[in-house]
Amino acid sequence: EAGQPVNLDPIAIPWAPQFRDDLSLVLARGLDRPVGLALPLLWDYGSNGWRSGPWTFAREQMYLTPGGSPMGLRLPTHELPWAVEVEKEVVVIAPPPQRLRSHVGGPQAGATRTPVPAPLAPLAADERPDVVRQRYRTWEGLPHTALCIEPRGGCLNIFMPPLNGLWHYAHLLDAIEATAAELGVPVLIEGYEPPSSPELRVLKVTPDPGVIEVNIHPASCWEELEQNTVTLYEEARLSRLATEKFMLDGRHTGTGGGNHVTLGGPTPQDSPFLRRPDLLRSLVTYWQHHPSLSYLFSGTFIGPTSQAPRPDERGSRLLAELDVSLREIEHVTAPWLLDRALRNFLVDGTGNTHRAEFSIDKLYSPDSASGRQGLLEFRAFEMPPHARMSLAQMLLLRAMVAYFWREPYRHSPVCWGTSLHDRFLLPHYVWSDFATVIEQLSRAGYPFDLAWFEAFLEFRFPVCGRVHYAGVELELRTALEPWLVLGEDATAHRQARVVDSAVERLQVRCRNLDPERFLVTCNRRRLPLQATGKSGEYVAGVRYKAWNAAFGLHPTVEVHAPLVFDIFDRRLGRAIGGCVYHVAHPGGRAYDTFPINAYEAEARRVSRFWDCGHTAGDAPPPAWVQEFAAFHDAGLARAGYEPPPEPPNMDYPCTLDLRRLGIS
Repeated sequence: EAGQPVNLDPIAIPWAPQFRDDLSLVLARGLDRPVGLALPLLWDYGSNGWRSGPWTFAREQMYLTPGGSPMGLRLPTHELPWAVEVEKEVVVIAPPPQRLRSHVGGPQAGATRTPVPAPLAPLAADERPDVVRQRYRTWEGLPHTALCIEPRGGCLNIFMPPLNGLWHYAHLLDAIEATAAELGVPVLIEGYEPPSSPELRVLKVTPDPGVIEVNIHPASCWEELEQNTVTLYEEARLSRLATEKFMLDGRHTGTGGGNHVTLGGPTPQDSPFLRRPDLLRSLVTYWQHHPSLSYLFSGTFIGPTSQAPRPDERGSRLLAELDVSLREIEHVTAPWLLDRALRNFLVDGTGNTHRAEFSIDKLYSPDSASGRQGLLEFRAFEMPPHARMSLAQMLLLRAMVAYFWREPYRHSPVCWGTSLHDRFLLPHYVWSDFATVIEQLSRAGYPFDLAWFEAFLEFRFPVCGRVHYAGVELELRTALEPWLVLGEDATAHRQARVVDSAVERLQVRCRNLDPERFLVTCNRRRLPLQATGKSGEYVAGVRYKAWNAAFGLHPTVEVHAPLVFDIFDRRLGRAIGGCVYHVAHPGGRAYDTFPINAYEAEARRVSRFWDCGHTAGDAPPPAWVQEFAAFHDAGLARAGYEPPPEPPNMDYPCTLDLRRLGIS
């Protein structure tokens, strides 16, 4: 505080209370009172046991690094003595991962016998590492890691040191447990994680912005997966944590966290994607052929700048190159070539392999040992609100892996073009495409029922409201909208890239509609109704600006809300009914808090839809007709006019974009 400007109130410094609290705790404990105890530990491979030794410091006592962190993170290990320099052979360039001849490109479809692992293939001349002799300092048996014991917060905290082997960690943990049981003192384990090992099952709970991320341990069978999922949802409910949330306007959405699915094997050699690279090709190609698999289970943020973009959302020019790579991976002889063949396609716009629909950063990356696990992560899944919905997703993935293992899906990618963000953002086309997926699985011997996934349709595309006039039913549903990330916005205090979420989309479905007699308009603009194949049923999309954002792509475009939908009778020349959809509260009320439960959220949603309020009166004549009204004494005829058709949009034929000016 003494180093701050003289005109700044020390009480108003935002970070000052934390430092004052730490200082008060130190003063209350006493400057001459030890914080805790440190037991130097080192595993001695020669004697197959633990080794300890005294730590000596220049100041005689061990003084921790100042701060409020646990004792184990503040050890002054840089003050410990070092021994003389030694010289050893060190590998400075690691070779590429060795080949697994019997697992990569091994058995073909129909094979039932699991291949026996063959010896590792010898390294080629260009793959041999460079070995040089280097000199470095060592402590020659003096431990530089310690087990720390610190009473803090009314509990005895045991800080685990970093260890190289899992069994060393287990041996030390067993000794701590036996000692605590003998003394009758409960302890709290903290510190470094145990070394990774296939024998270890880890459940990681990590706080994220707005959510709590839970990485559950792998399951080897369906029964174990079901038990883990149901138990996780139940424990979250008992902890007063929800897997859903309600926005200010009452919309029912997910938590924003992902329900990412990881598939693989106990070891990289057992991974189905390394044993059968054609399985990876089948999954990538099938997902690209069916956009419903990308959009039905996704979250609110989709599109090319999302955290799980499709390969074809980066542009159709890459599809031909992706097709070549998918054909070639079936003939690879080294597992690391799978990563090299696909890492430039299964990425986001910045080239990150982790933020893609299919994440292969842990498949078999030669860059690090943590990337060679034989795992494939499906990231286009949002956390569903119920455990049974999550299990339905898992069952669908398991069936597809079994299906493509038996019958590989060898086809070229489809160039969807602009229809990917036109038709397949509407609920009708997403559901129709997903019905094709379920039908194909049922014919292959996997009896799925489309009704199992109706909850996803209602959750992802909720109904805004329905009206009936003159036998015509008009239904509004929420549709998808790919929000884009804007350019960098740099200020004196921050530098960020904002998401333009001001644009939204609705689907309009009409039933029992005779297009020769009735038209449907939105804000007096005719909708491009598309036939669905059922008699009298038509759908169309409406894209509009919902609210004025501080940062957006089009700051000069006005807000189009509320949206007035009219059923226009061409014989009468006027609208016979309609509805009004409000983005916010019709009375202008601004909610200060989120809904506390589903009932309050439903009340907010209902207040934004009116089953009345259509455009009354006859349709106004076109502008060119009104120009001649001044020269005609009898005036203009009051009937016979109808909303003019919109100019054809060949790129987006199913969507009416209110931001684009129509024909006046």
